[in-house]
Amino acid sequence: MELRHLRYFAKAAETLNFSDAAKMLNIAQSTLSQQIKQIEDELNVQLFQRSSHAIALTEAGEILLPYAIRTIHDADACIDRIHDLKQLLTGTLNIGVTYSFSPVLTETLLEFMKRYPHVRLNIFYKPMSELMDMLENHAVDFVLAFRPSERNDNIESHTLFDNHLSVIVRDSHPLASKKSVELNDLYKYDMALPSRGLQARNAFDEQLARFFVSPLKIRIELNEVNILLKLIKRSNLVTVLAEATVYNEPGVKAIPLVLPSNDMDGCVHMLKSSYRKHSALEFIKMLKESNAVRERVRDWFK
Repeated sequence: MELRHLRYFAKAAETLNFSDAAKMLNIAQSTLSQQIKQIEDELNVQLFQRSSHAIALTEAGEILLPYAIRTIHDADACIDRIHDLKQLLTGTLNIGVTYSFSPVLTETLLEFMKRYPHVRLNIFYKPMSELMDMLENHAVDFVLAFRPSERNDNIESHTLFDNHLSVIVRDSHPLASKKSVELNDLYKYDMALPSRGLQARNAFDEQLARFFVSPLKIRIELNEVNILLKLIKRSNLVTVLAEATVYNEPGVKAIPLVLPSNDMDGCVHMLKSSYRKHSALEFIKMLKESNAVRERVRDWFK
């Protein structure tokens, strides 16, 4: 059995669709089917239950899958180590990013691509929970997100900068002139909030539950921060986001929200005891030195 066979099997198991898996592997569906059949013949077991409409893993397939994934990961890690030993800084760097972290990331992305043109970057924008699953499954090399409320013993989090929940309004909004905003100030206004499940919303809901406050006037919830900010700029709607979300965003104002516990540390999350690519470490170093992160540090420590 060759590594190629395991990659084909793992992709077919991921998609449970030979046609989709073949497209992702850039091979013909007939080739994929033949390769899977070769594994089954070699092991003398059936790995997939096939029908005219779908495929599913057999018990043997379920047993083989984690070993196949581990073998593929170990082989990829070996290749990365060889590349790094040769100081080539080539290959692929996979980064998971929450939506709120996007403004802080842009500067480093552009500089990294300029400095290391031979490293391919894959950026995944997803909710925190999905990114942490991807990290544990080695689908990303690290995750940029705020510190999670629940601890994961398999993941270590390194703080980049202190951050806080803020009230976000357009420049001409009545709240824009205030130095800080309390929860009672929000009852006068219609709210546009990030959807439940996004980090800023989770943190805000925890604070509301802690103080047993009356329901706010929530007019709309969105899971797309860019659209949310467009609504804020063109109306008197009020939202609550991490202050870093509006870094370099014209037309809006971030006002500190007065709460006893209002921390949303910006962090780099990595698997414990896992090999770290030189390209990943270099990217994180550049991010720490970027204006976006350094300004966040100055803002909260001055």
